[in-house]
Amino acid sequence: MAEMAVQSDVVDDAGPYDRAKALSAFKLGDVTFYWITRLSAISVLLILGGIIISLIVGAFPAMKEYGLSFLWTQRWAPSADPPVLGALGPMYGTLVTSFIAMLIAIPVGLGIAIFLTELCPQWLRRPIGMAVELLAGIPSIIYGMWGFFVLGPFLANTFQPFMIRVFDGVPVLGAIFAGPPSYLSLFNAALILAIMVLPFITSISVDVFKTVPPVLKEAAYGVGCTTWEVVRSVVIPYTRVGIIGGVMLALGRALGETMAVTFIIGNSFRISSSIFAPGTTISAAIASEFAESDGLHQSGLILLGLLLFVLTFFVLAAARLMLLRLEQKAGK
Repeated sequence: MAEMAVQSDVVDDAGPYDRAKALSAFKLGDVTFYWITRLSAISVLLILGGIIISLIVGAFPAMKEYGLSFLWTQRWAPSADPPVLGALGPMYGTLVTSFIAMLIAIPVGLGIAIFLTELCPQWLRRPIGMAVELLAGIPSIIYGMWGFFVLGPFLANTFQPFMIRVFDGVPVLGAIFAGPPSYLSLFNAALILAIMVLPFITSISVDVFKTVPPVLKEAAYGVGCTTWEVVRSVVIPYTRVGIIGGVMLALGRALGETMAVTFIIGNSFRISSSIFAPGTTISAAIASEFAESDGLHQSGLILLGLLLFVLTFFVLAAARLMLLRLEQKAGK
């Protein structure tokens, strides 16, 4: 008992000093952690601001020369005297290829995700999931080479002639699917983009589908719902915010993809109603011409990059607003 009393006295004597020292150390670590994280967050804003400023400075000569007419001018003739530059062709190609790509990738990606989470046998889920993830790891230039040497000839020799014959003479659709077939076209580039963004939609959809409480699905099955009814009425409504987030992430990738599109789109600034005609995108135009550009031509390409930045920003901002509204409705 005497020894325990002595040890207690020693602890009491050392206690206040040790606690103050420990609290001081914790406070120093907490303050250091706070400033490290704060500076990391601020650095993102500084980098973003630096990119915007550099784009504006580089694009200013073209902005001053062409003004708003740059947006609706189709002709692109940097070798003319004076140079004639217009962004309408690249903007049209960017929007059309991204739209077609998402039109293909969204139902296919959601279908794969639903199969993996609801219908796929357990032994098959891991191989298919790994295959989808491997698609995201393939370099874009490999997609471009495959599209140029394999997909392009197949589409030009088989798929495009079939579609041209089917819709020949049909109003509107006849113009959209008009010939002649081509190895390099907007549709070929869009199909490559659809394959490239597929892993983003599928992986995110699988992850959010797994967050659905099993009790909700079991209750739906218990009252006699089919698998399709459970997916339509329970899974998708519960996870719609995550699905939209994955779709918008994939759309941002599609808008800015460069090398794969440059290989197979044809790099033509001419606007055509046919999706089988060659075209170009903003990123493909910059990649194919920037190395040989100077002066006003280079400034025009930088202005194209600024337009792509603004376009992507507004698309993602619209997605965020949509997600906020969905969350508010879900909260109500």
